[in-house]
Amino acid sequence: VQLQASGGGLVQAGGSLRLSCTASGRTFSSYALGWFRQAPGKEREVVTAISWNGSTTYADSVKGRFTISRDSAKNTVYLQMNSLGPEDTAVYYCAGLRWNIATLPGDYDTWGQGTLVTVSS
Repeated sequence: VQLQASGGGLVQAGGSLRLSCTASGRTFSSYALGWFRQAPGKEREVVTAISWNGSTTYADSVKGRFTISRDSAKNTVYLQMNSLGPEDTAVYYCAGLRWNIATLPGDYDTWGQGTLVTVSS
């Protein structure tokens, strides 16, 4: 499967954005998808992930603000981000691996290009 992320942009603090990660290939339904982010000078960190059957996990820093979902008919995973703050500024990446959730970047074998999210204060 190949992944393409989109939806980043500039938003004011307190605002919302929705990122999309669209997959090509027939095996999307068997893939877990994760969203990671990397801020300047920092390591890439997991934001959230969704398993092939809809189980989810969230980083503590985004719980209650971000929501991951998947639309199998569209081969797309979404990341709805609400109540954004400057600390959410980063390049966001989607990544995939077969079946179940993982939270380490090294566990994922497929990566999309990043999409930049900038939150102004």
